[in-house]
Amino acid sequence: MLVYPSGVDVSSSALRFLSAKLRQRRRELGTRWRRLSAGRQALLTFAHLRNGHPYAQLAAGFEVGTTTAYRYVTEAVELLAALAPTLADAVRVASTKAFVLLDGTLLPIDCIAADQPFYSGKHKKHGMNVQILADPFGRLLWASPALPGAVHDVRAAREHGIIDALDRADVPCWADKGYRGAGGTVRIPYWGRWATLSPGQKTVNRSHAKIRALVEQAIATLKNWRLLRKLRCSTTRITVLVQAILTLHLASSNR
Repeated sequence: MLVYPSGVDVSSSALRFLSAKLRQRRRELGTRWRRLSAGRQALLTFAHLRNGHPYAQLAAGFEVGTTTAYRYVTEAVELLAALAPTLADAVRVASTKAFVLLDGTLLPIDCIAADQPFYSGKHKKHGMNVQILADPFGRLLWASPALPGAVHDVRAAREHGIIDALDRADVPCWADKGYRGAGGTVRIPYWGRWATLSPGQKTVNRSHAKIRALVEQAIATLKNWRLLRKLRCSTTRITVLVQAILTLHLASSNR
């Protein structure tokens, strides 16, 4: 395998954050020596999450074994995932905002046609459903655990307790028509064909669409980590990957 220098477009503050957490973890375990320093282990993890490089390529570039690369990345990801904010944390932050934006996104996975629970009829592909909360400026606040792609957005929001949590905190929430019947503080556009809506309803829907469109920025923030654009790992590991990336994003943005 040929090896060449490459770069990772991640902030130095995120690297310092993860490196510090890994050094603290090593002190707690009493680790005396490892093939890679905490800083190099953090860089290895970023190369996997940000660029989506497989373990064999990472191992060659960092001059370690494939198993070692997998173990180092897994350790760092699980450490980050444990630091991810809970829904309660996100709602506390949301309560200081005028409103929040809610939407679901599908993370594509490598599945066969027989894996029906993971097939999204809306997107016409296999994947995992992740619910996103964003602030009024489209900044990512929280990402939910992953559910099979066949789960509809409003059902996923209910299963995660998002609707009830926002309702208890009295936080207004803008969402699309996929959350019809959600209730609580969730606001959706007027339902019906465009031709059947009144001029006032059309005006409200246009205004709603402009506000809600900002949530796409939060979704793009998540999918800028290229690993999430086509996941080839076990579906049971997707939640920790999403939570790890959420932690890194919030740490690098000082939120």
